[in-house]
Amino acid sequence: MSPIARVGGGVSGFAAADWDRMAGADNPFVSHAFLSLLEQSGSVGGRSGWSPAPIVIEDDHGRPLAAMPAYLKAHSQGEYVFDHAWADAWSRAGGNYYPKLQISVPFTPATGPRLLLGYRPDLAPALLAAAEQVAQQNRLSSVHATFIAPDQVPLFEAAGWLTRADLQFHWENRGYTSFDDFLGTLASAKRKNLRKERAAAQAGVEIAALSGPAIRPEHWDAFWVFYQDTGARKWGQPYLTRAAFDLIGQTMADRVLLVLAFAQGQPVAGALNFIGGDAIYGRYWGALIDKPFLHFELCYYQAIDAAIARGLARVEAGAQGQHKLARGYAPVQTISAHYIVDPGFRRAVADFLVRERAGVAQDQAWLGQHTPFRKDAPA
Repeated sequence: MSPIARVGGGVSGFAAADWDRMAGADNPFVSHAFLSLLEQSGSVGGRSGWSPAPIVIEDDHGRPLAAMPAYLKAHSQGEYVFDHAWADAWSRAGGNYYPKLQISVPFTPATGPRLLLGYRPDLAPALLAAAEQVAQQNRLSSVHATFIAPDQVPLFEAAGWLTRADLQFHWENRGYTSFDDFLGTLASAKRKNLRKERAAAQAGVEIAALSGPAIRPEHWDAFWVFYQDTGARKWGQPYLTRAAFDLIGQTMADRVLLVLAFAQGQPVAGALNFIGGDAIYGRYWGALIDKPFLHFELCYYQAIDAAIARGLARVEAGAQGQHKLARGYAPVQTISAHYIVDPGFRRAVADFLVRERAGVAQDQAWLGQHTPFRKDAPA
């Protein structure tokens, strides 16, 4: 029999070994542990507007061969690839943009595989065809795959999906042996500025970078307070529930780097990172004090320290943030892919994307000329 595609009720319903065999071990966000803890903690599902609907291809014995993390979306929040204008245009044309199908990791603007192919890369076309069929059969407006790993972008293009570009700022490890080694590649004035920032940020506080069993329940209690404060100021309410952090600590502590700043023995700020096979991914930050440059220290410089120490290739420090440029993070394109069901709507979006991609390329070129690196620094 030929492999069969089906829509599951959630990643939690699959055996961890089966899911992780498809997902691989490099990216923490597509792991069974991370995706299932989002469900178990109530961060997705319920009234969140993210309804888990993983698409899986199985053999005739029900064994999963390939999958994609997918969600029925009732809104466009928590995606970091903004399609609100598309939704408005389709609504004004008399259509219903929502629900739509989102192939992504919720609330996580980090690149990674969106087609979990395990040892069956030949099933990529079947997975994409299944997503298209789900949209057509359920009268959805569209399917969106966001922050696609670069090596998978051609798979979406081959299927005829529209691609969209945006910019993030990533730090690249050029074989550095220490932070000072990295600083040596910067222009003199930039190098002095970074040293001053680190000194100012570290003055009067103690900084601890914690992973594995070193992260204790009280550390999660403190970080939850930081996370709530930042979430309330940025988007009105935090995406993750308190239970999500407990589950991260219970199931993924060895893939986490929690950087905390202490003043007089009490935690006052923190940054949460996840550790992948070749990258550190900065995710959340918060603080109870307003201390100059502490954000840069905990989120950017400590992540660079950790990447160098672990021999990792890069730091992805999250969405947006042109201020990262002066701190050695260079502009990198991130790619999403979109399947629009209605042909007329698809043509309109395609025309828009041609113009948008040209603008993104121009921005990347301009920003690339303003990195802090010495002109004679090795690439």
